[in-house]
Formats: sequence, structure tokens, C-alpha cells
Amino acid sequence: MAADDDLPEAVAVPPRRARFSPIWIVPILAIVVAVGIAWDRLASEGPTITIIFKSADGIEAGKTFVKYKEVNIGQVTAVRLTDDTQNVEVTARIAKSASPLMVEDAHFWVVRPRISLSGISGLSTLISGNYIGFEAGTSAKKGRHYVGLEVPPIVTGNTPGRQFVLQSKDLGSLGIGSPLYYRRLAVGQVVAYDLAPDGSSVQVRVFVSAPYDKYVVRDTRFYNASGVDVSLTANGLDVRTQSLVALLEGGIAFETPPGYASSSQASSETVFPLFHDRVTAMKVDESIATRYVLYFQESVRGLSTGAPVNFYGVAVGEVTDVGLFFDPKTLNVKPRVEVVLYPERVVAQLPTGQGVRLQAMVEQQVTRRDFMQKLVEQRGLRAQLATGSLLTGQRFVSLAYFPKASKARLDWTQAPAELPTTISTLPEIEEKLGRIIDKLDKVPLDGIADDLRKALASLDETLREARSTIQRFDTDVTPSLKSALDEARGALGAAEKVLTSTETNLVGPGAPAQADLRNAMQELGRAARSLRVLADYLERHPEAIIRGKTAEPMPK
Repeated sequence: MAADDDLPEAVAVPPRRARFSPIWIVPILAIVVAVGIAWDRLASEGPTITIIFKSADGIEAGKTFVKYKEVNIGQVTAVRLTDDTQNVEVTARIAKSASPLMVEDAHFWVVRPRISLSGISGLSTLISGNYIGFEAGTSAKKGRHYVGLEVPPIVTGNTPGRQFVLQSKDLGSLGIGSPLYYRRLAVGQVVAYDLAPDGSSVQVRVFVSAPYDKYVVRDTRFYNASGVDVSLTANGLDVRTQSLVALLEGGIAFETPPGYASSSQASSETVFPLFHDRVTAMKVDESIATRYVLYFQESVRGLSTGAPVNFYGVAVGEVTDVGLFFDPKTLNVKPRVEVVLYPERVVAQLPTGQGVRLQAMVEQQVTRRDFMQKLVEQRGLRAQLATGSLLTGQRFVSLAYFPKASKARLDWTQAPAELPTTISTLPEIEEKLGRIIDKLDKVPLDGIADDLRKALASLDETLREARSTIQRFDTDVTPSLKSALDEARGALGAAEKVLTSTETNLVGPGAPAQADLRNAMQELGRAARSLRVLADYLERHPEAIIRGKTAEPMPK
């Protein structure tokens, strides 16, 4: 056993660690370099964003850039369909220098060649290809997901000027890019439009470039200047247009009424109403207005809303509604017209002293009503339809005094009060013309034509008789007159012989000259008697000159 104890015992010795091998230096350095490169790349690159477009027309991964102010700030890395396959999702990596620009309200759109009435854009893409345009926002929150614009914005954020919002009942012919005019000078554009939240109107956003934006004040009026504004009113034909572009594409104009130019400038995003035309926009706001209703007993054709109400040719109001009224008791239907009168317009036409007194009167409702009551009751103030233009047939309402009109009174308990009317002169003229036509219809034109035909036949017969009478005069009376004249001529010749006899032929009672003188005197007496008989006969029968001598009846 002792021998067994002398044997050596095995002792467990832990293995010695091997020394670091130099071969590991290379992969370690490679890992460090790769990590460094990756870190540097991550540190130098900006964020990755996604943009949703309706189509990927002209967009390619690895080729299409994102540009801001014509500088590349990113590149498209991937293009794929969205999960619902309705749109396209474009992934782009943005440079680190442009990372602060990626905020929530930033905008992206595809820049491609576009031609419109407002201009040509994107021509450079014909050579370089389409790219994604960018407009910086103003939000402080970072953004990574965006919805791209289908139409590029007309005005970018760095353009000096201000934007305003216009409210209109409808869009009309306006569109994005439609021009904005001030004194017929293009000073801005329509940049956007959309329905109001309640759907009752359209909101049109316009941009006014600097320095013209300073002319937009709180009392500025915006109105539609699209196309050609042709209106037929009681004042005649009115044609207005701003420019050829507005004629084709539509446009908006703004103007400040006289007396309001000194008001303060309007701030950006101020909401203005968009009027239909300039006439409506430039109407002065009337602080005092009274409404009346008119009932006519004649046609109101040619009378339209907006027609003037004149008093001695001065516009003192306008027509606000034209319709019909039905009385269920009498089953009578008659025209109903509503008008509004502005007493201040009358005051503006008066001299200063009279205007001050009347202004104080019209400012008080009780006094104003009493004044109108007196005009109706005592002066016979009545409303009457009148024709403003025979060419267009447009009519208006005329206020005038009719002292012989039947008594009337204003009933102020009714709203609006009824202003008495009188029939216009046109129906009276039509009635008179109708009576004349009726009388003409009753005239026996056929009988008159027969009588005229008979009279012409009688006249023709009379002319034939006159012709035959003249012929008988030439054959009957003319020879008698010729014989009488011959006898008178012979008597005168004999008398001339007697007067030329010598004095010796007159001596003695039995001288030859005395016998010749006696014979001559006898011939002269017979000629005179013949002339007397002829004269007496013509006096009794003057028609013998035309018809000739007729045989006298034998005495019984």
C-alpha cells in the first residue's frame, strides 16, 4: 500500500488563454469602417418622405429629382401603388440641408409642360424630364407624409403680395390662373377655389401682387369681369369687358367707390363678397331705405328686377321684385311689383339749404311717413309704368303727381306699404288705336268702292258730252259770232268812209255824202242790235257757249 501512496497525483490545471491573434485586426477595422461609413451616411442624409399622387406619369425611381428654387434637394427612390391601388406612393430621400423645410404644410407637385390661356410653363422639362416641385410651408411641425397637388400653385410663398378670399354664389367662368384687374391692369390671379363648408357658396382665393395689394382696402369692391357684360336696361344698351384674356378665360376686377379710398388697408385673408357686375358692386350703401309694393292693372312686360324708379327723371330707387298677386276672394290675378326708395338720393339733388332741412325730415321714420302721406293724399303722388327705350322695350317705374287721381291713403300697418298706382299712357294709346281700327272695320269699303266706280263712269260720260258740246259750239255759235263781227267790221268801214269825205260833200241837203252817212248809220244800228240780241241770248242761256244754240219752243 505504501507503494501506492508514493504515486504522483494529477492536478487539474486551467487552460491558458491564447494570446490575441493579429489576424483579427482586419475584420475589426472593416467593421469599424463600415459603421463609420453608415453613420456618416445617416448623418449626411435627410429624412425619407412619401408623397401620394393620382398617377406616376413621368416619375421614375433613381431618375426623378425633387427641386426647390431649381436646386436638387432630393431624389425619388421608389414608386409603388398604394394599398387600395387607387393612387401611387412615391418615396423620396431628401438632403439633410433641406430637412428643416419638410413641415406639415409643405406642398409637392409634378412639374411637366403645361399650356393654358394664362401662359406656358414647364418647357425645360422637355429636355431634362419631369421633376417634383416643392413649396415650403410655414408650420413648425415636421412632416413625412404628403398628398401631392395635381395642379401647381400659381403663386409661391416667396412672391410678395397678399391673398384674399372672395365669396360668390357660383364660380361662373373663373378658374385657377384667371387674371385679377385693377384699372384694367393685371395685378394678380385666382390661385384656388372651393365650396364653402356649408355648400351654400363658393370661396375663391385671389392673390394680389405687391405693390398693388396696398390698394385693397376694407371698402374695396370685387366684381366678376368675365367675358362681355351685355345688358339691356331702361337706360339703353351697355357693353363692358376688361381684356381679351378676360373675354376667353374669365377674370375679376376690384375698385374702391369714391369717398372710401381713405379707409384702412385690408389685412391678408380678408373675406370680400364677389359681385356679379360693376354696377351692382359700385352701388352706394343707402343708410335709409323704404320699401313699397305696387299693384298694376296692366302688363308689366319689359319691367325687370333692378329697373330704376324715377321721380321727375331722377333715380330715387329701384325695382326689387316683379311677380303676381292672387286674391282668393275675387279670384283676381294682377301684377305685383316691389320697389325700394332712397330718400337720401332726393336730398343729394337739392340745394344745400333745402337738403339740410329735408335730410332732418327723412332721418325720422314718423316724419318721413307723414311726408309721404301728404304727397299721396294732397299732391296725388302715384306710380306709373313708363317705357325707357322703344328699341329694347325695357320699362321702369315713374313717380309723378296726378292731381285728378282718385283719393288714396298709405296703410303703414302693412309691410311693405302699398303705394297707389295709375295706368300708363300706353294702354290708353292702344285703346284709342283699337277704337280707330274698329271704326275702320265698320266703314263699308265695298260700297264706297262701288260708288267711286260709278262716279268715275259718270265723270267719263260728262267729259264725252263736254267734248261733243265744244264741237257743236264750233259749228253753231262760232259762225254766228263770225257773221256779227263781219257786219260790225263793215259798219266801221262805212263810218270811216263818211269821216274821210271832204267837207264839200257835206254841203246841201241832197248831197251824196249825207245819203252815204245815213246808210252807214243804219248799218251800224243793225250791227249794234245784233250784238245786243246776242248778248241778251247769252245772258239767258250762258250754256250756249259750251253746248251751242238750241231750238226754242214754239209759243202756244
